[in-house]
Amino acid sequence: MERKTKVHAEDGKQEIVITREFDLPLEILFKAYIEPEIIEQWMGTKVLKLENKKHGGWQFETSDAQGNVVFRANGVIHEFVLNRKITRTLEMENTPFPVQLEFFEFEKLTDDTSKLNMHIVFRSVADRDQLLKMPFAQGINMAHNRLQDIVSKLKYIV
Repeated sequence: MERKTKVHAEDGKQEIVITREFDLPLEILFKAYIEPEIIEQWMGTKVLKLENKKHGGWQFETSDAQGNVVFRANGVIHEFVLNRKITRTLEMENTPFPVQLEFFEFEKLTDDTSKLNMHIVFRSVADRDQLLKMPFAQGINMAHNRLQDIVSKLKYIV
């Protein structure tokens, strides 16, 4: 089955470009990235902090069934334009990956569809390639599928 989330990584460049079209209105898709209750549902992670503003901070944490923290990430929001864009850093704690810069751009296609464009910049080509050796593309596609499924059920309530 073809992945709906497209991941493009050009050889020799230290970036990844990710695109996904959703059967969700723009405002609803954007809410899925800024409302902690919705983020926790589709990402399967706990939102410890989320300050949706310029110079705001964020921190997410994932635990296993026994309550042990298995992943924690944090960063700073550098640009926040409602329903249009979020620019932030991402630092995966306790991993060898250095901080990366993420540009999220949200685009209205029709009244009921929208598109997310993600541009992720890494410190080096080697850092980017190390992430791509993991099941990154599969994981982000699965997360976006969950976002679509969960949020489409919520969109009539929101």
